[in-house]
Amino acid sequence: MAFGTSAPELAVSVRSAWGGQVDIALGNVVGSNIFNVLFILGVSAIIAPLVVAPQLIRQEVPVMLGASGLLFALALDGGISRLDGALLFGLLVTYTVFLIRQSRKETQSTKDEYAAEFAAPQGLAWDRHWSVQLLLIAGGLGLLVLGAHWLVDAAVSFARALGLSEMVIGLTIVAAGTSLPEVATSVIATLRGEREIAVGNVIGSNTFNILGVLGVSSLVAPAALPVAPAMLSFDLLVMIAVALACLPIFFSGHSIERWEGALFLFYYAAYTAFLLLAAQQHEALAAYGVAMTTVVPVRLRYHWE
Repeated sequence: MAFGTSAPELAVSVRSAWGGQVDIALGNVVGSNIFNVLFILGVSAIIAPLVVAPQLIRQEVPVMLGASGLLFALALDGGISRLDGALLFGLLVTYTVFLIRQSRKETQSTKDEYAAEFAAPQGLAWDRHWSVQLLLIAGGLGLLVLGAHWLVDAAVSFARALGLSEMVIGLTIVAAGTSLPEVATSVIATLRGEREIAVGNVIGSNTFNILGVLGVSSLVAPAALPVAPAMLSFDLLVMIAVALACLPIFFSGHSIERWEGALFLFYYAAYTAFLLLAAQQHEALAAYGVAMTTVVPVRLRYHWE
């Protein structure tokens, strides 16, 4: 599910990397990861408190943190090369194989529970034949590529019209747009009471964005993806901080309460406002920066305590 909902990020970042809009390619990944945690988990938790499965805390969140830290380490030399991309993609393949082998060791009761929850509906359905499934996959991929082409071109034009950089557009509009499947999946799962899926989808998507989306984008790009100094000194650190912020919240009762979801949304609004103020070099930027460096660390320290 996480891999599927991250398909737009893959299409847009690969299209951007291939076409030379490297800031959009990298900004889309980093911005999507920030958006997924702060906005999607925030909205979902406000709808209903989210349950965090113990396996997510023991395994999936550390993997996401490890992938985030690795991306930062690879970016320290100022670029993500093809070799870096091969490493990221290789880790994704290894992780996927590990998950498949792990699932085969599940108890029969777990398998029965999954079958009861996600079993295919009985009776005939027009899309059950494998040939129809292949046509749907091919058609979906074709539309996805076309949509990615339109989204990237529109984002570049939008950035130029507003005087914003492609990196800011990638971190905000493109990231939010490509994350809409994650929004729909997590919100619907929450409304249906499948709240563990809502959280797992976000964590899995973030891991796939770094290892899969950025890995493939680096492999197909004509040259190494340059990492802007602002991205290295601020946005990547925000992405890691957001991932770290999950730990104290997840550990506190293995759940995300409504007030914590509201706090996530506040953080995302504050981050987006900072990006826009910085892009315009607004006179309020200095005061806003002081306010954020005072308020946000206090709130994060409260969670850890």
